[in-house]
Amino acid sequence: MANKSIISSNAPAAVGPYVHAVEVSAAQKTVYVSGQLGLVPATGVLPEGVEAQAEQALTNLTAVLAAAGLSLADVVKTTVFLADIADFGAINDIYARYFGANKPARSCVAVKTLPKAALFEIEAVAAQ
Repeated sequence: MANKSIISSNAPAAVGPYVHAVEVSAAQKTVYVSGQLGLVPATGVLPEGVEAQAEQALTNLTAVLAAAGLSLADVVKTTVFLADIADFGAINDIYARYFGANKPARSCVAVKTLPKAALFEIEAVAAQ
């Protein structure tokens, strides 16, 4: 069974590239991905700027999903952590490009600090 997007006409519209909820069949394989920072795997260094860190974190998320035999198309829920909520619009564009037509449910919160003084982190739940 394919995952089903849930969009309510009685709730406010999403303010980004996500849906209100995603229904998943209980029989599906589910993978919970820990938070991914924008660390470059070869160096362990964070690139400069929130956009570069978001790109790398989403690349890292893609790699972790691939190791589990999944892809971004299988993601049903993400949580994005930002060091500065003012970066919300900038990361929405990058996030939308990575997820394309698949719009998982999403939460986005600003936090006081992230590990390694990162500006962006993303965790995900994927189901297939």
